[in-house]
Amino acid sequence: MSAAPNLRPFPTTTLLMSTIRYLLGSLLLLTLLEIFLHIYSLRVTRPTHALDPPFASSCLIPPESPLSHDHDIAPHDAALPRENATILMLARNSDVNGAVTAIRSLEERFNRWFHYPVVFLNDQEWSEEFREKVGQEASGEAVFARIPVEMWGWPVDGEGREWVDREKVKEAMAKLSTMGVPYVENENYHHMCRFYSGYVFGGLGLLCNIIVHDMQANVGDCSFFQDHPALKPYKYYWRLEPDVSYTCDIPYDPFKHMRLNNKTYGYSIALWEIGSTAPSLFRTVTSYKSSHAIPTTPLWTSMLDPSWAPLPLRWGLMSDARLFHSRTATGDAWSLCHFWSNFEISSLDFFRSASYRAYFAALDATAGFYYERWGDAPVHSLAAALFLAPAQLHWFEDLGYRHPPFQHCPRDGLGCACACDRREDAVPETCLRQLRRGVDP
Repeated sequence: MSAAPNLRPFPTTTLLMSTIRYLLGSLLLLTLLEIFLHIYSLRVTRPTHALDPPFASSCLIPPESPLSHDHDIAPHDAALPRENATILMLARNSDVNGAVTAIRSLEERFNRWFHYPVVFLNDQEWSEEFREKVGQEASGEAVFARIPVEMWGWPVDGEGREWVDREKVKEAMAKLSTMGVPYVENENYHHMCRFYSGYVFGGLGLLCNIIVHDMQANVGDCSFFQDHPALKPYKYYWRLEPDVSYTCDIPYDPFKHMRLNNKTYGYSIALWEIGSTAPSLFRTVTSYKSSHAIPTTPLWTSMLDPSWAPLPLRWGLMSDARLFHSRTATGDAWSLCHFWSNFEISSLDFFRSASYRAYFAALDATAGFYYERWGDAPVHSLAAALFLAPAQLHWFEDLGYRHPPFQHCPRDGLGCACACDRREDAVPETCLRQLRRGVDP
């Protein structure tokens, strides 16, 4: 038998296979390099020193405070003129016991020294029981005001007709309810989120709502409601919810320190939003950011989880809002981290600004507060990320705060006369650390 022929590939075949391997290797290397550069482009540069230290350490006002002081505790600040500020609670008559609990706690830990006024808002008339029981707990003036009908309820057009599709809302609520989204079938909860997102701060006028909805003009052409009469005199507010409690003494005036330290927005807790409550919110905000050429801030970048997918997948697939919600047009994801707004101390001028009003008008025109369950917390947080520098925000790390089922308890060595356990109902600090990358070294 003759030997089998020694079959060898033709030189051209060997060259072709080598070329293919080279090209595939180069493509893989370039892909990995592009992914690395993309992720690197979304890094947040850490500052060399802390840009947002606590306003107080223990029960003493710190030496670097812009206030003149002699290391005294709260009554020293209390001797200074009060800021143009108020405490604000949105409640119902049925919340009387929870409101008493919250006011009593805040008085014990803070307001018994400072006597700031408290504004109570309700979409219904206040009962005498609420006025009497809650009013007697406040050491400052208690103002009981009603929310105007045009600020609460379904949006209407110039002829008083609702323009939100109620059937679409009903279907959306039913779908979200089956997904376990909390409060989604509570109509007033939607109204409350919309109210706290914009109207409470001097919401858009009826004409503005119509124009923006019909896309006939920009918000600069709109007329605005005056601020709510009960809030109009003030420049700062402290949001207070029924049933919350404060677990540490507050040995200074937060409003004064916000002003003196050029702080615009203050928070206590940061956590994740439930993604199914607002699948289109982030894309709506990113589209607004792009169309208005709003520069990217470090806080905005801190909100993002960079995509590890190669560019073609990011731009062609992962940017498709029908398939991937809460992503930018280039495929990067919102981490869903936001500041929990049931506690916030903030400048009212920020929410009354033309930039915030235009932002809120654009969101309101989509009816996302009803077709989905957009919350005021992510709406406020994303606005802060759009318009504020990281150092303009303040974490009240030294302030003990409990809002069931969560609480913030200061770390050891911080806070004044605290009565809380950091191990109980603690919120993981993942979001907090992510959102503070622009202020923590």
